[in-house]
Amino acid sequence: MCPGKSPREPLTPPAPPSRQRPSRRDSFARCLLCESPIADTPDAAAGPGAPPPLPPRRAPRILRRPLPPFPPWPAPPPGPHPRTFRPAVHASPRHRFASMCRIAGAPPRILPPLLLMVLAALQQAPIKATCEEGTLCKTGFPEDVYNAVISRGVHKGQPLLNVRFRSCEESRKVNFESSAPSEFRVSEDGVVYAARSFQISPGLTEFLLYANDKETQEKWQVAVKLALEPEDSVKEQKKMEDIVFPRHPNKHIGHLRRQKRDWVIPPINLPENSRGPFPQELVRIRSDRDKSLSLRYSVTGPGADQPPTGIFIINPISGQLSVTKPLDREQIASFHLRAHAVDVNGNQVENPIDIVINVIDMNDNRPEFLHQVWNGSVPEGSKPGTYVMTVTAIDADDPNQLNGMLRYRILSQAPSTPSPSMFTINNETGDIITVAAGLDREKVQQYTLIIQATDMEGNPTYGLSNTATAVITVTDVNDNPPEFTAMIFYGEVPENRVDVTVANLTVTDKDQPHTPAWNAMYRMTGGDPTGRFTINTDPNSNDGLVTVVKPIDFETNRMFVLTVAAENQVPLAKGIQHPPQSTATVSITVIDVNESPIFVPVTKLVRQEEGLLAGKVLTSFTAQDPDRYMQQTTLRYSKLSDPANWLKIDSINGQVTTIGVLDRESPHVKNNMYNATFLASDNGIPPMSGTGTLQIYLLDINDNAPRVDPQEATTCQTLQPNATNITAIDDDIDPNAGPFAFELPHHPSSVRNNWTIIRISGDQAQLALRIKYLEAGIYDVPIIITDSGNPPKSSTSILKVKVCQCDLNGDCTDADRIVGAGLGTGAIIAILLCIIILLVLVLLFVVWMKRRDKERQAKQLLIDPEDDVRDNILKYDEEGGGEEDQDYDLSQLQQPDTIEPDAIKPVGIRRLDERPIHAEPQYPVRSAAPHPGDIGDFINEGLKAADNDPTAPPYDSLLVFDYEGSGSTAGSLSSLNSSSSGGEQDYDYLNDWGPRFKKLADMYGGGDD
Repeated sequence: MCPGKSPREPLTPPAPPSRQRPSRRDSFARCLLCESPIADTPDAAAGPGAPPPLPPRRAPRILRRPLPPFPPWPAPPPGPHPRTFRPAVHASPRHRFASMCRIAGAPPRILPPLLLMVLAALQQAPIKATCEEGTLCKTGFPEDVYNAVISRGVHKGQPLLNVRFRSCEESRKVNFESSAPSEFRVSEDGVVYAARSFQISPGLTEFLLYANDKETQEKWQVAVKLALEPEDSVKEQKKMEDIVFPRHPNKHIGHLRRQKRDWVIPPINLPENSRGPFPQELVRIRSDRDKSLSLRYSVTGPGADQPPTGIFIINPISGQLSVTKPLDREQIASFHLRAHAVDVNGNQVENPIDIVINVIDMNDNRPEFLHQVWNGSVPEGSKPGTYVMTVTAIDADDPNQLNGMLRYRILSQAPSTPSPSMFTINNETGDIITVAAGLDREKVQQYTLIIQATDMEGNPTYGLSNTATAVITVTDVNDNPPEFTAMIFYGEVPENRVDVTVANLTVTDKDQPHTPAWNAMYRMTGGDPTGRFTINTDPNSNDGLVTVVKPIDFETNRMFVLTVAAENQVPLAKGIQHPPQSTATVSITVIDVNESPIFVPVTKLVRQEEGLLAGKVLTSFTAQDPDRYMQQTTLRYSKLSDPANWLKIDSINGQVTTIGVLDRESPHVKNNMYNATFLASDNGIPPMSGTGTLQIYLLDINDNAPRVDPQEATTCQTLQPNATNITAIDDDIDPNAGPFAFELPHHPSSVRNNWTIIRISGDQAQLALRIKYLEAGIYDVPIIITDSGNPPKSSTSILKVKVCQCDLNGDCTDADRIVGAGLGTGAIIAILLCIIILLVLVLLFVVWMKRRDKERQAKQLLIDPEDDVRDNILKYDEEGGGEEDQDYDLSQLQQPDTIEPDAIKPVGIRRLDERPIHAEPQYPVRSAAPHPGDIGDFINEGLKAADNDPTAPPYDSLLVFDYEGSGSTAGSLSSLNSSSSGGEQDYDYLNDWGPRFKKLADMYGGGDD
């Protein structure tokens, strides 16, 4: 912006949209060709030491044509010059440009020639210059080394410092890189931050930063050195610090230029569990514009106006930031706040700045084991260095600080045999391993270790500790082979017995019971070549059970001597051999018993023609006794099974004879085979018996004549292709069966006149009409069938043929079917029974209804059905009622002076049908009965009122009254006129009241009856 012009007025008219943006050289030339010497304007704040304003001067004309080159500019005289270039820090942009444009020792009047020289130089080569800071622009890092002091614990994403890169061209794009990208990274605006959380080692940490130009591939580098802050830095932070809002980018030469941030606010480190006093002052936030404006400060973010709220507060006037209570790093490790500065009208004066408050960890948490009791195991006989288990403890403190760095150690071991230090623990990982040999489960089965975890890297003076218990079980290995308790075992077994245990083999094993190293397996190494024995292991006792699996014959083998070896389910440990005690001998004696007789053969087959008559010898079926070494016994034979009862056997010699005719066609014969079972018994102790089966294969003879099948057929009454197929069957088999011969008999002659038969195969023939028409009906057609036996057999079979009228398809029509249709005898009987049952049910229902009506009529009290003169009769099942249901006052039936109102019990106190527990009140007996005329008038009035009541029933119904309680003015019906006898009253007038009161007249006017 040229002096003398308004800050908002451009030096030249704005270029059209299609024109490109002016270059730096044109802008610089424009600044030189101002109308007056460069001076500060009233709205620019000149800093101290700024030169005084220059008097106004007319600007020279701008040369439109190129100028010849000028000679080199003479060097200034040596020595200090009275007017050296010293730009003011707080001067306005125009003032700084005026200072830059002044040349040492040159008065203002020489500016026009100087301008001409500058214009000539601009035509020769581009000038890399800037109006800012008055020096020639040099691209790169302004510093050779950047130094920063940080705390030891660095968090991921924590900003460390800001490096500045100077670019003389706005279009230049630069990428930043770090020589240690795994630990440090650089953002686009030059902020160096931590790539991960780590600990800074003592001394200096150095690395390089690189800036790469994407277009020109130029590269610049700068060194960064990080130093660890001293331990008392936290205490020094308690001193008041000021955080000033960074200045905004300044306006420059008619347009805004983007400027990178010059610095990053370092995080505030605040120790946790501070004791105050609170509120505790942290820093003071201020803006450099607070001298000219009245500002208000505020902070936002978690811990201020967001949950947890109220931890950090700020004085809106002074900008003093304070903490109100102790912090806990284990809950929140850092707070990210934003500070704001606004004027009294709420307008934003400064851009918000980020404030990071890191909570410094203190050693306020003890290590905690994940489990209070840890269980592990190790095989016995393990070598030193064998891994056992891992114990783990956690510390809520910062694991990257000493407060959270744990170390483990073993405090005690129980028992301490065979060595007090059988195990050791890795102090960093918590891995427990063996360090001594001699683990023997048979001696020590379990070890108990007390493990201690201490933070501060195990420092016993400053670290906090906690303990846990590690229980290590010594697991068993197969280092003890099974040993038999005896060298010889004895047993005995009866002959022919199977699945019986004959001997128990016992062993001892020092290994842990019911484990693969203890479980024994037995195998026979000799003495049983045929596999008659097997040895199973009892899972509870580990004994070997010798069992017989095949029958043993005493007459063949009387004794067995077995050799048995025992071993475990898993092999023995290395270096352990089987002792001689792992092998034993088993002697088994076979006991002779009385065996069952055996038929020889057990199943005997006999071939015999059927038709053998009774009393014929069929065969001889005998048995043998296998007991050769026992006393000779006698065998007896008997029949056990004979389904057709055709056979018998001689009890002494076993001769089988027939007692019936053998018939192959019997239902007891299956596939020409007949089976009979016989029994042979001895007289031994105990007596035994054996069975044998006699199979008789019956040979067929021609003893059965053939017959026709089926025995009924249907044909049409007209001569047409409508023959009936018939089949001949014979119970005999070939060659005594088919082929069969079919013919019709000669008598009666009508058979051959009406029918004809033709054989179509060996067992089938066709029966058809010989005449053209035959009346419909059922005809018995005899057919003679002869088989092919030698000699042949023949029979005459009657075939019932139904002749009917047929349709075009040869089927009987519906008319014929209807004629032939009818109900059978069973159906007719069933229908009649159903009708009778229905009639009986109807009669029973009618009788029940009449009896029910009679019972209802018998319940009428005053009016008989024949005396009722009204047409409509309605029955209302009203059960009971009291005087409250009556429309008349019963007190007229009793003397009023006998009523005692005070003795009447209120209604609703008890049920009306309940007799009172206490004594009922006694009323005085009336001295005289009411006049009969009063009663008649009362009843007449009641009847008249009832007849005129539209809601009343058509006639009075019977009401059943339960006990109504004491205190009733009506009393009981039996107490009416109880003071005088019936003979003292004259009730003859009741006969004059008509048929409605006939019952009442009979009760009172009937005399002595």
